Amino acid sequence: MEKEGLARSQTGADRRSRPPPGRVRTAAAVASFLLAGWGAPALAEDPGCHAHQPIVSIRTGVARLAARLRHHDPVRILAIGSSSTQGIGASSPAFSYPAQLEADLGRIWNHSVHVENAGKAGETISETVGRLEAALGSTEPDLVIWQVGTNDAVNGGDEVQFSALLKRGIDAARALGVDVLLVDQQYYPAITDLVRYERFVNLVGTTASAEQVSVFSRYKLMKTWSEQAPEVLVSMLSGDGFHLGDRGYDCMAQLIAGSLQALAAPASASSGSTVAAAVRP
Repeated sequence: MEKEGLARSQTGADRRSRPPPGRVRTAAAVASFLLAGWGAPALAEDPGCHAHQPIVSIRTGVARLAARLRHHDPVRILAIGSSSTQGIGASSPAFSYPAQLEADLGRIWNHSVHVENAGKAGETISETVGRLEAALGSTEPDLVIWQVGTNDAVNGGDEVQFSALLKRGIDAARALGVDVLLVDQQYYPAITDLVRYERFVNLVGTTASAEQVSVFSRYKLMKTWSEQAPEVLVSMLSGDGFHLGDRGYDCMAQLIAGSLQALAAPASASSGSTVAAAVRP
């Protein structure tokens, strides 16, 4: 299920040749969620990146990260997970979502931001949580972005154990004062057991709600792309029909960057708010 060396999308090729875009903002939000003052408006040249339903459930802010920004200290983000974090499906590591997120956040905040890519293809949560605990002790990140659950859902892992390990990882980060943003499972057309798969998606959401952790819902985003038109989702995926390609990772990075912009904005987000989209050209 893990495939590399896939052809680069046209969007990825264009991105290399054009000047890097410099402005990001939230394009839509609910619950009177306004993001004034955190970046100039940007034209949404790729409408496929838009989500027409909320994709980020905001249950808490990112106090540690926000403090680093206020004090003009370098920001360190640990992106951990499986193949979607590693960047399987991208034409090169430079087109993985963590690499593109680092560039996007540096432009948004005009600040030193390092996003460490700790993705490892094929992992389930039982393997990732151990690496997370070790990384927390050695790298001291300001934020953990934990992409989690796809391989567990595909392989049919134990649901009770999954929830317990997810809580364990969240608790390990919080014990050190490290903020957490979860990224749930991807949607893809060939899901064989949709009922079981969506149970795992819901486990991420319910555990995050109980732990008061924010979630970026890749599942909702990619399902929205599919509902817009099948060709929209296909254009975001790599040739294996499972992992994102360059364009999909680009959109994912844009949207996470806009979400973090919102989360770090002082006094702008209330508990339970949801962000629908955040895009840049």
